[in-house]
Amino acid sequence: MNKIPELLAPAGDWTMLTAAVKSGADAVYFGSNEFNMRAKAANFDLNYLTEVAGYCRKNKVKAHLTVNTIIYEDEVGRLQDVISTAKKSGIDMIICWDHAVIQKCREIGIPFCISTQASVSNSSAAEFYRNLGAKRIVLARECSLDQVKKIIAAVDIEIETFIHGAMCVAISGRCFMSQYIFNKSANRGECIQPCRREYEIYEKGDGYSLLLGEDYVMSPKDLCTINFIDKLIETGIHSFKIEGRKRSPEYILTVVSIYRKAIDLYFEGKLTEEKKSEFYLELNKVYNRGFTEGFYFSEPGETDYARQYGSIAATRKKYIGKVLNYYKIPQIAHVKLEAGDLKPGEKIYIIGNSTGVVEMGIDKLMVDDLDSNGAVKGDEITFKCDETVRINDKVYKIVNS
Repeated sequence: MNKIPELLAPAGDWTMLTAAVKSGADAVYFGSNEFNMRAKAANFDLNYLTEVAGYCRKNKVKAHLTVNTIIYEDEVGRLQDVISTAKKSGIDMIICWDHAVIQKCREIGIPFCISTQASVSNSSAAEFYRNLGAKRIVLARECSLDQVKKIIAAVDIEIETFIHGAMCVAISGRCFMSQYIFNKSANRGECIQPCRREYEIYEKGDGYSLLLGEDYVMSPKDLCTINFIDKLIETGIHSFKIEGRKRSPEYILTVVSIYRKAIDLYFEGKLTEEKKSEFYLELNKVYNRGFTEGFYFSEPGETDYARQYGSIAATRKKYIGKVLNYYKIPQIAHVKLEAGDLKPGEKIYIIGNSTGVVEMGIDKLMVDDLDSNGAVKGDEITFKCDETVRINDKVYKIVNS
């Protein structure tokens, strides 16, 4: 059994990457602008992979590059360039499932991980990929906890599973719906998620229509494993993966930091049911479609589908201004309010590429160097901020949804 599972976080851009590293991720995964399943997310230009990998290495965090779309015949030459660049840049592992990518990784000599798109759900398939040279396998999301245990016991290879984030109605995310309706292929990273919308049944003869039940029947709730994270740790899973390359920096901050705390508390013998309940409520504050246990204990039923379109998070962020300066010795932030208002007792996010995400409460604020009970649009304010923030970082007020 692995002593501590790796906590693997998503990163779509520098702000998310910084937030993930500062929040306690052991490894991060991200895409370049080619061959990745989140083509519509923010991604890193291939020319910046050396800088990204260097930042990760400096912070003792592993860097995983997703090259997990299907590859067409006329792209194999370009694929060679992408994998070679990843190797030279210091990327630790490639996440893939197309055999062309596997072959290139073998030729170039870079470790590779088999993506969940391969739908590995038994030890024979796991052994097959191990024999091809795979270092790790992301098991199919459709595996139960018992099945995960049996695969780990049967095959000597690192196993990675998802612990939090969006679920897909298609088997291991292999869907043709977006391609059929909008000519945007999910298998090429272009999915625009028509499955998340509300649908109705139309009867041609009499011309009437009915909404398709009360649920969004093709839009599963988000996976959340915080209530049984201890059971997952005890299986010996090597890496816990958080989904969310298309989500916000504050989502990364909250989700990564909560699971970091939970894992650490488990090994300290302090992960109580009360703590798990507190963590669950914190996770509910950022983007989610409602929570489900996925396939870990049973096949999803009607209660595992979303009840509305979009997020049901308990909180949301509202832009209010930007940082004008930060004074390190007194730890004071100087902010210009460009919208809304701010009062002592309220909470904010400060977000920037180098800063990542700082979440904090305002105990006291000053306007024009005088204590104030509140500030409004146009005011320049100062307040205590323990973490370093930077000029032009954006400031958001956290409000209830």
